[in-house]
Amino acid sequence: MNKRKIIRIDEEKCNGCGLCIPNCPEGALQIIDGKARLVSDLFCDGLGACIGHCPEGAIVIEEREAEEYDERKVMKNIVKQGKNVIKAHLEHLKEHNQFEFLNEAIDFLRDRNIEVPIKETLHPEHEHTAAFSGCPGSRVMDLMEEQKPAGEAAPKPKGVSQLRQWPIQIKLVPPFAPYFKNANLLIAADCVPFAYPDFHDDLLKGKILLVGCPKLDDAKFYEEKITQILKENNIKSITCVHMEVPCCFGLVNIVKNAIKAAGKDVSFNEVTLGIKGNKK
Repeated sequence: MNKRKIIRIDEEKCNGCGLCIPNCPEGALQIIDGKARLVSDLFCDGLGACIGHCPEGAIVIEEREAEEYDERKVMKNIVKQGKNVIKAHLEHLKEHNQFEFLNEAIDFLRDRNIEVPIKETLHPEHEHTAAFSGCPGSRVMDLMEEQKPAGEAAPKPKGVSQLRQWPIQIKLVPPFAPYFKNANLLIAADCVPFAYPDFHDDLLKGKILLVGCPKLDDAKFYEEKITQILKENNIKSITCVHMEVPCCFGLVNIVKNAIKAAGKDVSFNEVTLGIKGNKK
């Protein structure tokens, strides 16, 4: 089991009123022996739709070891409850930028010829929409999906971009983007790709890229965003690459603080570049 966000019910505070039940379309809650109970980790998405409807404040979100949320099993329960519940569930996922689960839910409905009761904003081939959907330049794209050749994957020739996703700016990337799943991250200072001529083949290949400037941007925001990415995804490793100038070393502290705040055991590697593009 992996650690993830999931609800916890304080039995002493719960009075069994049941107001949380209709506000959990996933079917994770039941009233048993006069108390609200979480009946299955598999059904709880950890987003807390039920919290605001508890008059006693008995429901909170915590992070603990739990079975992975299963969207298709949830949908089997939801379709039995009718169109309004289906709609509420899909809108719930959409509002929280859970586009991977939203895609699974829509696929489930389509496979069974059930109407999708919300206005779809996703491409039929699962082109994911970014949280910053107002700007086309920040739309989430998995470039590896677009570049996959038929049959066995062929290695990219030298001189071809190794970029696997879009956007790449720490400010713009959504923490729930599907390409973060089981990813190796490369977190690079803005100047690095300009200084290092072999950036794509030597550093970026096989990694998901995040770029930013620790001097010009909000370091606290960076730390919080990277922390959230680590908490919400199974990140395998992080390579942090920065320039030798003193202000650029701040990126290392940001990343290390984020790893500590996320409470994850993530492999970390630091690379320092000279202003002439040489590795230190």
